[in-house]
Amino acid sequence: MNHEKEIENKIKEMIEEIRPYLNMDGGDIEFIKYEEHYVYVKLKGHCIDCLGQDFTLKNYILVMLQQEIEEIEGIINVEL
Repeated sequence: MNHEKEIENKIKEMIEEIRPYLNMDGGDIEFIKYEEHYVYVKLKGHCIDCLGQDFTLKNYILVMLQQEIEEIEGIINVEL
């Protein structure tokens, strides 16, 4: 397995650990892709309209991911 795939699998595992906390507030998160050191996700449910979504992404989810995976430079919410 290549290094990028290992990182992607670790990100997916961590998002599954984060998901229940978002679900408690009626929100959810979906992993889209990992590309060029950025994690692409889609916030769902109550997270879509939440005024704190940037705070949650950058100060909670990104920080958690970066603690485990130093290659990650940022996180992007994809609005499909």
